[in-house]
Amino acid sequence: MKKPKTIKRHCPHCNKHAEHKVAQVKKRAKGTTHPLSRGSKKRTRERGLWRGAGNLGKYSKPPKPKMVGKKLSKKTDFRYTCSSCKKSHAQKQGIRAKKVELV
Repeated sequence: MKKPKTIKRHCPHCNKHAEHKVAQVKKRAKGTTHPLSRGSKKRTRERGLWRGAGNLGKYSKPPKPKMVGKKLSKKTDFRYTCSSCKKSHAQKQGIRAKKVELV
């Protein structure tokens, strides 16, 4: 996948169309938060937003077939830096691509 180094798009900060510099960033996982925020992860777990408590009806149903194999590509994570206000924002969702090249 080839993408230009600069692209003209809408900036949510200055609310106008401007030239943006494109940079690719490494994707971060859900648990990759600040190292001191262990308590916030614990509170999230207690609220039941991640896995929850109990067996979740696991043993009252037959086992599901497991999905095996690794995905061959990662989703892209682009950051766009506005040339007029110098603020950067991320894309909404990535596209799967094996190789990304900024031209």
